[in-house]
Amino acid sequence: MAIVWYFVMPEQPAQPVFVEIARGSSSSRIATELEEAGVVRSRWAFVGLHLLRRGRLKAGEYRFERMATVAEVYDRIARGDVFTIAVTIPEGMDRREIGERLARAGLGTKEGFLEATRTEVGRIHDLDPQAANLEGYLFPDTYRFARSASELQMADAMVKRFRVESMRLGLTSNVHEVVTLASIVEKETAVSEERPMVASVLENRLAKRMPLMTDPAVIYGLRSQNEWRGAIYASDLSDRSHDTPYNTYRHAGLPPGPISNPGSASLRAAMHPAKTDYLYFVATGDDPQGHSRFASTLDEHEKNVAIYRKARKQAGSR
Repeated sequence: MAIVWYFVMPEQPAQPVFVEIARGSSSSRIATELEEAGVVRSRWAFVGLHLLRRGRLKAGEYRFERMATVAEVYDRIARGDVFTIAVTIPEGMDRREIGERLARAGLGTKEGFLEATRTEVGRIHDLDPQAANLEGYLFPDTYRFARSASELQMADAMVKRFRVESMRLGLTSNVHEVVTLASIVEKETAVSEERPMVASVLENRLAKRMPLMTDPAVIYGLRSQNEWRGAIYASDLSDRSHDTPYNTYRHAGLPPGPISNPGSASLRAAMHPAKTDYLYFVATGDDPQGHSRFASTLDEHEKNVAIYRKARKQAGSR
């Protein structure tokens, strides 16, 4: 009895260890790997428990760091309690920023993610035949990925999440235009209740064939050409050498595609803009999370801009 107790008593690895169980592994192969990793004292105890329980052992990577009995280890593998890394993708990130965040979390590389979002664009061509990459369709959410997840698998999970959310919202037509508009709305305001009004300004300007003159789109274009200098300069807006299709000061209409990955609120605002006659908006102060002032005329807008500049000057003197 003492010998049996020795084999089934709790074991604790000397340090946290990872055990990768390949798909199709036999119970004896799994038991051997666990014993070699110092997770269980005896592979025979694990095999014997499997013969009694006849459970289905699930493939994946498992992390063991605390003392556990053979039965506890077995139960974890039977229920598929695999090790994953949680990563949150906020609304408004573009695909480069998402790639950087994933890489910092230990999930793939930024370059690999950018390549996957470019070469696998066909995955959303049924929704948006004009798409040049997956920008706009990498839905913001908290994801849990295995360390071994490929950049393609991660991008695919985000696209699938977008499909679920777009169906819930009823987004079935004009997807390219709606997502592009929503991506601008997402970058222009962090205030949820203002999003339909920002969308209305953009829609009203488009209807009047006025340039959108939205800075986030300009910045996106400059970054895509590695020409972003940390601030928008006059030459970025007027100089042909810095021109991009995303320069919404020079080019009328929507930019060629989304400039960020919008969340539900911005998608909903783009689908259902507020009914206004606003053509302009500007922040009320220096706080990027703050509210905006909306205007229907250029004169009114210029007054709002003066208020904004005064607020920024005061903020800089503090």
